[in-house]
Amino acid sequence: MNVTLGLPLVRTSPDHGTAFDIAGSGRASAASLLEAIRVARQLCE
Repeated sequence: MNVTLGLPLVRTSPDHGTAFDIAGSGRASAASLLEAIRVARQLCE
């Protein structure tokens, strides 16, 4: 998970980016995306 600092808004993203190389293969996991969302919510509180 990646956090960008110094912006006027909260920005987090998964470490793997879009994972375009495995899209549609059934191997992708949403775990990193969900963690990025969880951290963004915590930073907004």
